[in-house]
Amino acid sequence: MTTDIVIYHNPECGTSRNTLAMIRNAGIEPHVVEHLKTPPSRAMLESLIERAGLNPRELLREKGTPYAELGLGDDSLSDAALMDAMMEHPILINRPLVVSPLGVRLCRPSEAVLDILPSPQRSAFTKEDGEQVVDAAGERIA
Repeated sequence: MTTDIVIYHNPECGTSRNTLAMIRNAGIEPHVVEHLKTPPSRAMLESLIERAGLNPRELLREKGTPYAELGLGDDSLSDAALMDAMMEHPILINRPLVVSPLGVRLCRPSEAVLDILPSPQRSAFTKEDGEQVVDAAGERIA
């Protein structure tokens, strides 16, 4: 399938790996951007945040990042300050962020990607932790 899907991905992240696998289970080979190696520009990140209906704080990752050391939990920090931190430390950008013709979504949990894929799942899908999210008919399990 030639559908244009982009995933901002971290191969070390299980949620990101599951999301990528569900995109592929729909018969789509996405453009994979390893956001730690090739972070989005500030303008692109601002656009992605807006298109996803988020604000910078909602895209900010805490776990396994310098979030606490940088004092990013301070609610008085402006969106611009949070963007500055994400630009300086791309590990702070939560992932996986997926761009499709049907929208932009932070796919946490990973099955959130199913809402923006233009093609159905081709087969059953079980996440790395053993949770089945798609049945043998390609239908999402509630």
